[in-house]
Amino acid sequence: MTHAEIWLAVYGVVSAITLALYGWDKRAAIRNARRIPEARLHALALLGGFPGAFLGMHLFRHKVRKPSFHVVVVLAAVLHAGVWVAVLR
Repeated sequence: MTHAEIWLAVYGVVSAITLALYGWDKRAAIRNARRIPEARLHALALLGGFPGAFLGMHLFRHKVRKPSFHVVVVLAAVLHAGVWVAVLR
């Protein structure tokens, strides 16, 4: 496995976890149960789970009215894209 393949696998795992937690948090919100802290959802997006965060926001219609979530997901995607461009040069 190349380094790029390993990193893509990491993105996949972190994104899957992030997506699952968005679904979990949406369900908890509906049931008035204990929620996942917003800072944790933001951290996962910044750690590479931004694809899962974006998908979770739209699939579960969760956190779509909160501008901070849109900003963090877009910022995370731009930051990671910038790192990939810098590394691949």
